[in-house]
Amino acid sequence: KVLVLDATTGQNSLAQAEAFHTAVGIHSIVLSKCDSTAKGGMVVPVCRDLGIPFSYLGLGEKPEDLAIFDPDEYLDSLLGTP
Repeated sequence: KVLVLDATTGQNSLAQAEAFHTAVGIHSIVLSKCDSTAKGGMVVPVCRDLGIPFSYLGLGEKPEDLAIFDPDEYLDSLLGTP
């Protein structure tokens, strides 16, 4: 079971993930809309608190815009490091 979270939702994403995980048991998460100004900072608390891995990032509107979630690349983009 995969939950899709919108990167622009913010901290409410943790509450959404908790509710869905309790109801159906989530196996992984896709973070969509990572191509906007949103950084998707909720990745850290969701992974830490719920132990649910992120599998893909949505970097656009097309299926080919899904990228496999790479924690190192994500942190570099979050912190602005090259």
